[in-house]
Amino acid sequence: MFDFVRNHTRLALGFMLLLIVPSFIFFGVQGYSKYTDATNVTVAKVDGSAITRAEWEDAQRRYLDGMRQQAPGVDPTMFDTAQLRRDTLDGMVRERVLLAAADALHLYPSPQRMLRLFDSDPQFQGLRGPDGKINRDLLAAQGMSPELFDQRLRQDFGVRQVLAGITQTAPAPAAPASAALDAFLQRREVQVQRFEPAAYRTKVNPTDAEIEAFYKANEAQFKAPEQAEIEYVVLDLDALGKGVTLSEPELKKFYADNTARFTAPEERRASHILIKAEKELPAAERQKAKAKAEALLAEVRKNPSAFAELARKNSDDPGSAAKGGDLDFFGKGSMVKPFEDTVFALKPGEISNVVETDFGYHIIMLVATRGGQAKPFEEVRGEIEAELRKSTAQKRWAETAEQFTNMVYEQSDSLKPVIDKLKLERKTATVQRTPAPGATGPLASPKLLDAVFATDAVRNKRNTDAVEVGPNQLVSAHILQYTAARVPPLAEVKDKVRERVVDAQAAALAIKEGQARLAALRGGATTDLPAAIVVARNKPQGLTKPLLDAALRADATKLPATEGIDLGPQGYVVLRVTQVLPREPLPGGEEAARGQVAQAWASAEADAYLAALKKRYKAEVKPAAAAFADAASAPGR
Repeated sequence: MFDFVRNHTRLALGFMLLLIVPSFIFFGVQGYSKYTDATNVTVAKVDGSAITRAEWEDAQRRYLDGMRQQAPGVDPTMFDTAQLRRDTLDGMVRERVLLAAADALHLYPSPQRMLRLFDSDPQFQGLRGPDGKINRDLLAAQGMSPELFDQRLRQDFGVRQVLAGITQTAPAPAAPASAALDAFLQRREVQVQRFEPAAYRTKVNPTDAEIEAFYKANEAQFKAPEQAEIEYVVLDLDALGKGVTLSEPELKKFYADNTARFTAPEERRASHILIKAEKELPAAERQKAKAKAEALLAEVRKNPSAFAELARKNSDDPGSAAKGGDLDFFGKGSMVKPFEDTVFALKPGEISNVVETDFGYHIIMLVATRGGQAKPFEEVRGEIEAELRKSTAQKRWAETAEQFTNMVYEQSDSLKPVIDKLKLERKTATVQRTPAPGATGPLASPKLLDAVFATDAVRNKRNTDAVEVGPNQLVSAHILQYTAARVPPLAEVKDKVRERVVDAQAAALAIKEGQARLAALRGGATTDLPAAIVVARNKPQGLTKPLLDAALRADATKLPATEGIDLGPQGYVVLRVTQVLPREPLPGGEEAARGQVAQAWASAEADAYLAALKKRYKAEVKPAAAAFADAASAPGR
């Protein structure tokens, strides 16, 4: 909108600098030889070099910071999942492997070649100063020295060379490329007849003998797992905070001490007229532009209501001129300093004198202001109270957690003492050894369930030890009633057994009839089949993978080709291929499609080569890494 004022060339170059070495997102700015930290837990190893948990956490933090910058309005915790943490670690391992390979293969460019690359590559033009050398000020703004920048750049070029011989030499001859495209895009006209068990359920009526025989042969299917009815208590910051008493003076003091936090930043809405005159212009031309601005200012002074019209006709800022010079609301730090100082010194309706910046000369009118006022105490009272409860709970956590742990152990015949002492909520549930589908919170913790079904808890009805199920979250449980795993008598589960028998017999009938139809068709019968549909890998038309595989695998040299697919409990499908159709025209043409095949081939070869490099350099992710990933991304951490 404010092209000549808002856009800072140095910021754009700084952003470019951050993108120069994208492959090093996981490493920050340290060299390959500096990645060991014996004081931390090792989560992976490459070529004898450890990746520590601290480095992993640091890489994940940088990743989340990047997400915040790219999408300020999105909650970054959405990206902080166990799977994405594993992906971050996998990326670190990959980069370590490539660094090790580049080092072993002597692929890092020499200082002389580095200098030629920097001088000749157009992408670095914005990083070179007037003398042709690296702009030290720009590097300093990004926290890097020229030596560190050179190191990162050398590493980046070296890593690229490791896979370049694979990714840049993938062949794409016409015949193999066409065969590959056919595998995905070939179209076939098929007729599909389904024999589904549901259609045969009314045709079966199992006898008691059949039901009993099925039950005896499949007793394990009806075994009831062991389960326990439990009571449990949770100690976390929320529970601890509920017992915190806060006085009104404490709340008001916090408000007074932190007024700035509850004050919306002041923003101002201004309009301007810009007469463009960059600072590089000769003095005479800048003076001419200033004179024009002074003349326009005189017109504005005579008739302030004409400001918008004059801006539309005269302003050199294309972003705002069409809107009568309107820049909308902005806060401090959004504009260059002379412009900002003037705007924040004006009163609504006031018009400035001519203001000089590096972009030219401005006439500014302040339209409106907003913000800058603290929210009333009553409006933020709840927020303050919640924060103070949480901070007080955090201060008390260590002491209370120790007290909780000791009480559930020392008074192990009941949870009542700890409930009464710490004012905790008693909860109940029925659980099994594994978390129930959809379970959340403590009941989703395998550690807690293991403790519940431990021998001491089951036989002696003792409290479990305090189990940490999340950061600042301890749980203890007590079994109220335990039921061992058992096979119930047939009379107890007869209806369920009968349903299974009906399902099995209906599926058998469906398969038998489907096989008979297949035999008849292959014998030359002209039995009608449903209308044909056209399918391809990228357009399955509702066919599941087994059916689509059968349709595209059928021998197309002898059409029609008839296939039968036994789906077991899902019945049977008869499928007839009647015609092979040409591929649909490809976007960009056949040549572009062959290029995509070559890219896919190169990617597959690169993955295979990388897998071989991981073996060569003994890349290993430790088993503890999975537990760390799950714990770090657990809700409430």
